[in-house]
Amino acid sequence: MENDNLTRNEGMTPQSVKPKKPWGEYLIDNSLYLFIIAAIVIIAIINPRFLSVASLINILSLSAANLPIALGIAGCIILTGTDLSAGRIVGVVACIAASLLQSSGYANKMFPGLDTMPVYAVFLIVLAIGGVVGFINGFCTAKFNLHPFIVTLSTQLIVYGFLLMYLMVGNNNGQSISGLDSSYTEFINGSILRIGGTAIPNFVWYSILITIVMWFVWNKTKFGKNMFAVGSNPDAANVSGVNVPGTIMAVFTLAGVMYAITGFIEAARIGSNSAGTGLNYELDAIAACVIGGVSFVGGIGKIRGVIIGVVLLRIIFVALTFLGIDANMQYVIKGLIILVACAIDMRKYLVRK
Repeated sequence: MENDNLTRNEGMTPQSVKPKKPWGEYLIDNSLYLFIIAAIVIIAIINPRFLSVASLINILSLSAANLPIALGIAGCIILTGTDLSAGRIVGVVACIAASLLQSSGYANKMFPGLDTMPVYAVFLIVLAIGGVVGFINGFCTAKFNLHPFIVTLSTQLIVYGFLLMYLMVGNNNGQSISGLDSSYTEFINGSILRIGGTAIPNFVWYSILITIVMWFVWNKTKFGKNMFAVGSNPDAANVSGVNVPGTIMAVFTLAGVMYAITGFIEAARIGSNSAGTGLNYELDAIAACVIGGVSFVGGIGKIRGVIIGVVLLRIIFVALTFLGIDANMQYVIKGLIILVACAIDMRKYLVRK
């Protein structure tokens, strides 16, 4: 009787009092984070240069370069899908941007008769290309009721084939595209701030701005609410008046735009672009999203989680380099991270269910 009175006085029913989560559940749910933190501490002890200013800015720069593609794929995962074409879209956009922004006097210019185009014009062109491919992914998924895995696997091959053909156009003959104009490289790699003598590239600020815009889109717009509603339960969303096919197409189109931004940054960042540009970038992005709590069960994910996932994954890869781990072995580790993160994510879902 005393317990019933207590719950009434506090405005609660006995059923509303949630049991405390056991410590074991917390440890399992956050085991990946705990493992990564422990690994960082151990690596910093083994090699103190890992936490130097130059190393930290390098991690920041690599994270910023990969953040837009992760933000794009995150939306697809929230819809219980994925996007296997992301890396190839990055590659084709990077090569197109590089070919249009080569220096006029460069000896191996892909299009000798074409003057260097304005950076903003090329940026708009590649955004349109990424958006079109993303729209095709969304259209086929929504209108033909195909799984995004199949659709994006198909577009991955199509885009890659187009990239290989594009690299044979003009005087390029399949070679890497380099010799970029200074207006482009300065726009991306230039710096307005140095810390400890190490420059922070301009694209870091661009990624921060893009992240702020995406946070607003996800959390403050009708589009964002519809995206989470469709991801949680498309049938219920449809009954509620949400345009489910339109939302799916919009999410994939926005994802394509994010991949285009990544490609535009990547072209100038690496300076020499080939058919291998963008290879497996989607795997890093998917791993980062899952680590950051974007769930494949749909309707679950936060921008800050994506940021955390991207940063943690970059820390891991930089740490592996500091430890001298073979580059081929890094693929094995990357695959294990995705597998473990997905297993933990599914376990969380089953516990909630």
